[in-house]
Amino acid sequence: MTRRRISRKAVRLRRKHPRTSLQRRLLPLHVATLLLGTALWVPVEKLFMNEIGFDAASVGIMAAVYAAVPPIIEIPSGILADRWSRRGVLIVSSIAASLSVAIGGISTSVPMYFASAFFLGVFFAMQSGTLEAVVYDTVLEESGDSEEFEGRIGRLRMIESVALVGSGLAGGLLAGLTSPRLTYFVTVPLTALSIVALLKFREPQLHRAAEPVSLRGHLHVTYRTIARRDQLRPIVALAVLTSLIMTVMFEFGPLWLVALAASTVLYGPHWAGLMSTLGLGGLLAGKVRLDRPATVAGIAGLTIGAGLLLTSSTDVFVVTVAQIVLVLLMVVANIHVTRLLHDAVPSTIRAGVGSGVGAISWMTFLPFALVFGLVSDTFGVHPAGWMIVGVTVLTAALLAREALAHGRGAAGVESAPAPPVEAARMELAA
Repeated sequence: MTRRRISRKAVRLRRKHPRTSLQRRLLPLHVATLLLGTALWVPVEKLFMNEIGFDAASVGIMAAVYAAVPPIIEIPSGILADRWSRRGVLIVSSIAASLSVAIGGISTSVPMYFASAFFLGVFFAMQSGTLEAVVYDTVLEESGDSEEFEGRIGRLRMIESVALVGSGLAGGLLAGLTSPRLTYFVTVPLTALSIVALLKFREPQLHRAAEPVSLRGHLHVTYRTIARRDQLRPIVALAVLTSLIMTVMFEFGPLWLVALAASTVLYGPHWAGLMSTLGLGGLLAGKVRLDRPATVAGIAGLTIGAGLLLTSSTDVFVVTVAQIVLVLLMVVANIHVTRLLHDAVPSTIRAGVGSGVGAISWMTFLPFALVFGLVSDTFGVHPAGWMIVGVTVLTAALLAREALAHGRGAAGVESAPAPPVEAARMELAA
């Protein structure tokens, strides 16, 4: 089959009802996301870990095991998705998730649970970058442009959020009626069913439209795109910074409640509020125009203001609202930046670049988390909040830069990129 025939097959003409067709085609991904997000064991994990012998030191080691996996595996998994099959990589990630939950459920010792944490890290690493790339290419094939990407990936985030919040409540109830261990065993078949859903998904073919190149050449182009393309650097930085703020809030947000001696009953609503930002942010994605300077100015004021409240407020309600607002706006910004990133690269290296950015985000979070923990332990969580303020200021500045560039008609990423097949040819032929 000639390249012209491949390109004609890969890049489809607009249909009469593109939204209906796109919705139908993405349905298996929606089902898989719902099943993977139904993690009944998450709300009682720490309780279960305590039952099998974990202490503070071993919890820290487990976190290190889990956090060390994605930076190592993300880029190879993205390259594999670009060269082999994105659906195949997503299926492998679901297998890793099933193994993680199953091993966790049968664990009777700390070292055995470490294996569960390892496979959980593999799951996140294999999914990161690949899921966004496959949604982007599906939108491109079905509609002819990327206008609907933010709304579609936002809908996936909403489904994930609903699943996490719902399973959190159900998991706590199930553990109370039975035992924490049973929540793992009930989750395993749900996670495994996501594999069936992914097998029903029809994978886009844009990443296969260009002529095959050597693995060395593929790696070189992926690295050069991330590290050396000037127009992509601020977008990569924005992706890393927005991910950093979200991860820090999810990991360290409860520390403010601890410092303020909040009642135990408030921890559940606090966590549910943070999780709900994934869904609400998904709904807002594409509707909040981050390519307009006035909109960015308002978001900058809100994010920096929320960060400042975390350095000074001693009211639990105010702190909780500030964290929710901060994470919500970062979810919206991260989805917007993800679209800019995928607009800027050809499909043949899209998953690899996305996974590379994910790996950079993890490598940025690890030292930041260590310093944040040290400052919190030495001076308190409120002084440590200034680190978050610094990141929000930098994020706001980069968002403003992109919005102003777009307003001048010279954005770092054009809103109408070159046809994917031709862009891939030019990039890989360089």
